[in-house]
Amino acid sequence: MTDLNQKIADTSATLARIAADFSPAVFASSLAAEDMVLTDLILKAKLNIGIFSLETGRLHKETLDMLERVKQHYDGYEITLYRPQTEAVAGYVAQHGLNAFYDSVEMRRECCRIRKVEPLGRALAGNKAWVTGQRRAQSTTRAELHVQEDDPAHGMTKFNPLADWSEQDVWDYLRNNGVPYNALHDQGYPSIGCEPCTRAVQPGEDVRAGRWWWENPDSKECGLHMVDGKLIRIKSVAA
Repeated sequence: MTDLNQKIADTSATLARIAADFSPAVFASSLAAEDMVLTDLILKAKLNIGIFSLETGRLHKETLDMLERVKQHYDGYEITLYRPQTEAVAGYVAQHGLNAFYDSVEMRRECCRIRKVEPLGRALAGNKAWVTGQRRAQSTTRAELHVQEDDPAHGMTKFNPLADWSEQDVWDYLRNNGVPYNALHDQGYPSIGCEPCTRAVQPGEDVRAGRWWWENPDSKECGLHMVDGKLIRIKSVAA
């Protein structure tokens, strides 16, 4: 618990620094476990960091239910939603089919681009920094994650305050602080994305094994953290 308390203190200090030195800043929440840790720390400390989520149109009901649970738990706080452009979604479906993302990595990434990457760009516009709930332990593609990074794709600083948190750290925090979390986590979903692209995992499987499970592990990113097809890990920035 001492180690977790230090991580909480360090993460809280990072968030306070973001609010003080990188305003305006926003937190991109997928409403999953890690993101609820950051939501709790931000809202309890009343930090000037906006919270938004990408409503892709293909999310689980349990994920959408989290919006109301957050509102009830945090005195009416409403997470801002960004949705894909209706015309772009309609064009993809008309040309390729509703579930063409199963056909190839290219088709899947195009769907992610329309439903997630483009809305993210709108959500980040005008901000100096953004915050994510990414952790190094989540996957091999995130093994070199830094707490603070330069994000050339969006021309701003990117923070991953939970980079060195373990899965156990996340759940100890949530349970110790009575933080609401997505009901899918109790059904074998450690990592949650869009409904057709996420499945439950078996005991012992990687935490992101249920995301795009039909693809190779090294392609399992939606594009939110990539530039020209490569994961953004170009330059870390010392705190």
